[in-house]
Amino acid sequence: MNRRDFLKATTVLGGTFLPLSPLLAATAQRIPTTGPREPFDYAWLKGLARNLAEQPPREAQPELPATLKDLSWDQYQAIGFRPDHALWAQHEEVPFRAQLFHLGRNFTRPVRIYTLHDGQAQEIAYDPAMFDFGTSGVEGDALSEHLGFAGFRLHHRDDWQRDIAAFLGASYFRAVSDSLQYGMSARGLAIDTAMNHPEEFPDFTRFWLEQPNDDVEAVHVYALLESTSITGAYRFRISNPDAGVVMDVDAALYPRQGIERLGVAPLTSMYLVGENDRDAGWDWRPEIHDSDGLAMHTGDGEWLWRPLANPPRLRFNSYADTNPRGFGLVQRDHDFDHYQDDGVFYDRRPSVWVEPKGDWGAGAVQLTEIPALDETFDNIVAFWHPDAAVELGQEMLFGYRLYWHAYPPNQPPRARCVATRTGLGGVVGQPREYFSWRFAVDFQGGPFPLDDQADLEVKPVIETSAGRIELTSARPLEAIQGYRAMFDVVPQDDGTEPINLRLYLEGDGQPLTETWIYQWTPPPAEERELHNPSHL
Repeated sequence: MNRRDFLKATTVLGGTFLPLSPLLAATAQRIPTTGPREPFDYAWLKGLARNLAEQPPREAQPELPATLKDLSWDQYQAIGFRPDHALWAQHEEVPFRAQLFHLGRNFTRPVRIYTLHDGQAQEIAYDPAMFDFGTSGVEGDALSEHLGFAGFRLHHRDDWQRDIAAFLGASYFRAVSDSLQYGMSARGLAIDTAMNHPEEFPDFTRFWLEQPNDDVEAVHVYALLESTSITGAYRFRISNPDAGVVMDVDAALYPRQGIERLGVAPLTSMYLVGENDRDAGWDWRPEIHDSDGLAMHTGDGEWLWRPLANPPRLRFNSYADTNPRGFGLVQRDHDFDHYQDDGVFYDRRPSVWVEPKGDWGAGAVQLTEIPALDETFDNIVAFWHPDAAVELGQEMLFGYRLYWHAYPPNQPPRARCVATRTGLGGVVGQPREYFSWRFAVDFQGGPFPLDDQADLEVKPVIETSAGRIELTSARPLEAIQGYRAMFDVVPQDDGTEPINLRLYLEGDGQPLTETWIYQWTPPPAEERELHNPSHL
C-alpha cells in the first residue's frame, strides 16, 4: 500500500458502534481469553523487543479472507463493536473501557491484544459475537477463531458513547481535546520519511491493556513495535483531564540495522489551504487544515512559529537544536468563521504538543510538507531526529509527554503569531517595475504598546536567505489588540528555489514576539508576469 492510500485509510478512526442504550439494558459480557495467564511488566516487554531485534523480521501474515479484504469503506465502517463486550465493562467503578476494531479493508495485519491485571497478562480471543456486522455482508460465524484484531479505542465514563483515543493501523494513534474532536495523528516511530527510497512503516503488533484502578483517572497501555529495521517496547499512561487527553510515553528502541533518518515522536497532520496559502481557490471553504503551524520551544529558550503550507513540490526542512523543550503541530485558529465547515469542524481540531522528558541531546526537529490535492491526504509530518547514529545492538531510550489540547500547555511569554497572509507586493496605485511578494504577519499578546503615541518604538527585524526586503513596517492593529508587520520580498532572479524568511518585532533592542520563520517558493517567471501586469 502506498503512503497516500495508507493515510487515507486511517483518516476515520471513530468507526461505528452501537448506541449506549443496549449497553444499559444488557448485562456486561466477559471478554473471551485464550492461553495461560503469564507474568508481565515493562522490563519483560523490553527484553522481548531486545531479543526480537536479534532475530530476522517475522514473515508477513497470511492474507485476510476476501470477505474482509475486499470490503468497501462503508461496509467496513458498518462493523460495530458491541459495547456490552467492552473490556472492563463488568467493573462499573473503572473509569475507562476499551472496544476493539475488526480486521478488514486496509487494516489487514492482525494485532494481538492482552488483558493485564495484577501483573498477569492473558490474550483476548477473537469471537465474532463481540461484533455487530450490520450491513457489511460479513458472516461472522464463518471467520476463523484465530483471526485477531486491528486495534482498539478507549472510552471514558464522562461519556461512554464517545471514544477519547484510538490505536489503529501500523503504529498510528489519535486522541481528542476537550472538544471531543479527532484530528491529526501520532505514530510510534518514523523511518526514512522523505527519502529517495520508500518510507518504512513500523507496526504495533501486540498491545497489553492494563485494568485501571478504581480511583485513578489513567489507563496504562503497553505495545510491542516491530519493523524491518528496528523493534521497540512502548509504555503509554493515558489520562483524560478537562483540557484533553495527555499521554506519557516511554519508548525503548532496539535497531536491527542502521537507520539513516529515525523520527522520534512523529506527528502526522493535514494542511490543504489556509490564509497564507490560497491556491485551492476552487473549494468553497476558506481554510482546510488540521494544523496551521509547527511550534518549537528550543533548548536555549527561543520560541519559533513556522506556518505550514501546501507546497508546489515536496519540501523537507530541518531545524537543528540541542535538548529541545518542546515542539508540536498546532491548530492556533479555532474560529469557525475561518473554516465554515459544519461537517468535520476543522475549528475544533486538537493541537499536539511533544514535551521531552530529560535531555534528548543534539538533533533537529524535521518537517516534511507534501503537495496535496484533497483533504483525505495527511501531507504534513514532523518529528525529532537525533544526531547520534542508529546502529545495530544499541538500546535507545526516549520519554516524552503528548498533550492533545486545543492549545499547547506552555505558551510563549511574548506575543504570538496569529495570522500570516501573503499576496502581490508593491504600492497600490503606482506602477510595478518588478515582481515582489507581500507578507502581512499579525502578532497578539505580549508587552505591546497599543497607543500610537507610546514611547516604545516597535520595529520589525527581518532576515532573508535570498533576494531583498523592502517596504517594511510594524503598526498597531486594534482589531486584535496586537501588531501587524508588513514587508515585501523581491526575488534576486527568475529562479524558484525556496527563500527562507525570519521575523520578530523588537522594542528598545528587546524581542517583543516569538520568532516567525517561513519558507516561500517564488513562482516561475511566466506566472510572475500574470501576477504583475505592466499596467498595475
